[in-house]
Parts: sequence; structure tokens; C-alpha cells
Amino acid sequence: MPAIDGLLLVDKPAGVTSHDVVAIARRALGVRRVGHGGTLDPFATGLLVLLVGRATRLLPYLEGEPKVYAATIRWGVETDTDDGTGAVMCTAPAPERAAVERAMVGLTGEVDQVPPTFSAKQVGGQRAHAAARRGAPLALEAARVTVYAWTTRAWRGDALDVTVQCSGGTYVRALARDLGRAAGSAAHLTALRRLTSGPFDVAAACSADDLRAGAAVLLPPLAAVPSLPVVRLDAGSVRHVRQGRDVGGAGPGPGAGRAALVDPSGALVAIAQRDGDWWHPRTVLADD
Repeated sequence: MPAIDGLLLVDKPAGVTSHDVVAIARRALGVRRVGHGGTLDPFATGLLVLLVGRATRLLPYLEGEPKVYAATIRWGVETDTDDGTGAVMCTAPAPERAAVERAMVGLTGEVDQVPPTFSAKQVGGQRAHAAARRGAPLALEAARVTVYAWTTRAWRGDALDVTVQCSGGTYVRALARDLGRAAGSAAHLTALRRLTSGPFDVAAACSADDLRAGAAVLLPPLAAVPSLPVVRLDAGSVRHVRQGRDVGGAGPGPGAGRAALVDPSGALVAIAQRDGDWWHPRTVLADD
């Protein structure tokens, strides 16, 4: 059978893990190698970027920033998971809008964020969520993340709908928690949907049902690196690249340090690094 390689965009439903979606893709496509460009919490929905087959070799080159989320924050309650699945830790009166707006300003830009107690972070080989479930939560260190923008969409009683644009590694659950504290209240996340990840948009994603039914559209591997300049090779150069040999080739100017090398049909052969007048293959997709 021909190899199945490519980019797959999936709109994850609530109630399943990202790894469940990976397993669905493996079964539906009949392939073992499926990698993801970032997970979502089980209660969250939205975009999962998957690479299939030999395209999993492109994971280091995936553009995953900024990430954009639609989120709903509930005021007055903080939970141990920072979302609606956890136990109530404390309560407080809902904040004034002016206090929330000031808190958003303080949580914009580079932020030192303590991950949620229930998260996949590891300390000494232990997962934070596993330790928390045993009743022995780990002391997690703050990580530097970037929040590019908050956009308020609607105030609805004790809830706020926002759009958050942020860097990879940002926990929107923790942002909700910290926003509540900074506004002099308490808060947790009740809904989360990933809209975009880098150049990829959930509007182009298939549903999990379509994936199960075999109706998903697998995009070619080249679609996984849309920002890279493209260098088209002749058949002889393609053979050299498959062997890991440097090749010359017309293409982007000297300022381009990296490029996607494609065969005469336009299929991705390799990701290459410029070395003077030559292209050095770093990651080869096409096999002999």
C-alpha cells in the first residue's frame, strides 16, 4: 500500500482527550505514526494539529504560535483544577469590570505563570495531575509565557466571554485563575475552544465523526510548513537529497536560511538548510 503522509486538522469535541483523537486517527487511517502539535484538556474543544506517517518528521518545524482561544470565565469561584471539573477552593464576590480590565492589562505581555495543580507538568519524574489526585500536589515553578492580547466578547451575569491570544505553553485555565485573583475576586474556566494555532485554523478542520467515518481530508506534508520558501528540484537532485547529499538549486535569496525542497510534482522531499550556494538536507521525507 502507498504510504499515508500528511497534515490533518481535527476539531476535537469535549469529553475526549487529545490522545483519544490520535488513536481515532490511527484507526481511521490505518497508520501507526501520528503525532500532534499540542494537546487540549479533555473539557476543551477545537483545533488539534496532527501529522501523519513520515510527516511526523516535520513536528520540529510546525508553527504553533500564536495560539488563539475562545474562553468563558466564571467569577466568584476558584477550583483546584482551575476549571469547572474541580472542587471549589474558595469563593468571592464578582469583581467590578474596571478591576477586570486593569487585571487584563497586568496579565498582558510576558507573564510568569504557575501551571495548574492538575496539569501534565513533571517534577522529579512525577506528573502534577497524578500527584494531585493522590492528595500530594507538587510545588510547581512559574514558567514564562506571553499573552499577546485579551478581547472581551460578552459579559453574561457572573461569566465573561473572552478571546485570548497567547504563546505556546500558556495554560488558559491558569490565566482565568490569575485574572480572578488580580481583580480581587476568584475565577475559573468553564469553556475553552482553540481557534487557531500558528497558521492553522479550526475552520479548516474535520470533525471527530468525519474522521471516524473516513471522510477526513489529509493535506499534503508541504501544507505543514506554509511559511517556508520552496525550492523545486529536478529528478537528479531529488535522488541526491534522498541520499542525504547537498544540492544546488535556484530559489530564495541568500537571506533564506531554510527551505522546503520539493520534487518536480511539487511534493515535499526534505527540509534543508542553506550552506553557501548549496542546500543541506536536514529532514528528509522521501525514502528510496
